[in-house]
Amino acid sequence: MADFKPLWALGLMSGTSMDGVDGAMVLTDGEQVFEFGETFFRPYSVSETAAISAAQGLWPEGDMAKLAAAQRVVETAHAEVIDRFSGVDVVGFHGQTLAHDPSNRRTHQLGNGADLARTTTRRVVWDFRTADVLAGGQGAPLAPFFHFACVRAIGATEPTACLNLGGVGNVTLVDPQKPAPEVAGALLAFDTGPANAPLNDLMMARFGTGYDRNGELAAKGQVDEAVLAEVLARDYFALKPPKSLDRNDYRDVLDKVALLDDADAAATLTALVAACVSASQACFETPPARWLVSGGGAKNPVMMRELANRLNGDVVPIEAVGLDGDMLEAQAFGFLAVRVLRGLPTSAPGTTGVAEPVCGGRISGL
Repeated sequence: MADFKPLWALGLMSGTSMDGVDGAMVLTDGEQVFEFGETFFRPYSVSETAAISAAQGLWPEGDMAKLAAAQRVVETAHAEVIDRFSGVDVVGFHGQTLAHDPSNRRTHQLGNGADLARTTTRRVVWDFRTADVLAGGQGAPLAPFFHFACVRAIGATEPTACLNLGGVGNVTLVDPQKPAPEVAGALLAFDTGPANAPLNDLMMARFGTGYDRNGELAAKGQVDEAVLAEVLARDYFALKPPKSLDRNDYRDVLDKVALLDDADAAATLTALVAACVSASQACFETPPARWLVSGGGAKNPVMMRELANRLNGDVVPIEAVGLDGDMLEAQAFGFLAVRVLRGLPTSAPGTTGVAEPVCGGRISGL
C-alpha cells in the first residue's frame, strides 16, 4: 500500500450517559497514532438531555416528533463542537445511539453525517456500525482497533485490557505482539455487562442527580451479594464473545435494589459493575497483566477498589500510561475515520464476531 500522509482527524462522541459531546483531535494514518491534539467537551443542557432521553429505544420508523427533536439537539451540538476546531482534515461522527439489536441486524445511531458535512463544510465519516451489523457482526464495540494502536504506542509487550466503564462496560484484550488489529488473536472485545447506567439511573430517580460523585453514597453502604449473584446467573454471562448490550438491557436491575436503602443500593450497583467485569475473565485464554480503566467508572474510587478486589492483574486508570480516558472514545472515532478513508478494516471476528474483517462507515463532504 502506498504511503499515506497522516491526517488530523477530529473524533466526536456522544455516549450513553447523554451528558454531552466530546471532541478530540488525533494525528494518525489509521494504523499508528503520532500525536494527540486539542480536546473540547460541550455539555448538553437539561432540556437537551431530556430530548435525547425521550428518543431512547426508538428506531427510524418510531415517533417522528421525538426523533426530530433529538436529532436537532444532536446535530446542532456536534456542529458547535466542530466549529471549535481548526486544521481538521476529516471528522469522525459517531452519532447518538438510540437502539441496538444486532440479532436482527439493526442498529440506530441518530444523526445524519451528510447533513453535518453540509452544515460545517467538512468531510465527515459516519454510520460506523451498520456495515458490521449487516454482515452479521455485533456492531460493537468499535474502539478496539484504536485500543490496539494505543497499547502499542505506550510500548506494552504483555497482554493488556482496556476497560471502558460508561453506561455499559466493555473490555478489549490486546496482544501487542500481533502485527495488526485484524490479525487473529490480536484483539478480543465484548461488552462486560451494565456499568454506570443502573447506578446513574438510581441516583436520578432518588436524588435528581446524574451520578454518585466520587462514590460517596456507595462508600456508606453494604453490598447485597445475592443481587449480584442473581444478575450474574443470566444467560448473557455464559455466552462466549463476541457479545454486546444496549444501555437499557439491564434497566430492570433497579427493581432488584428497590427495597434497599440508598447507600446499600448504590454500593450494590457499584459492586455489580466490578462483578460483571470479573465474570468476563472466564472468556480470556491469556489473562491481562494490566487493566487500563477509562470512562466515568474510573473516576469512582469505590468502583476502582471493587475492580482491584475482584480482578486478576493490576488495575489502573488509563491516565497512568499517559492516555486521556475522558476523550478516548472520541479519539477512537477520529482514528477510525482515517481507517475508513483508507479502506482499512474497522472491525474483525475478534471484536464484533463478524465473519471477516469489515470496513464500516460512510463518507460525506469534500
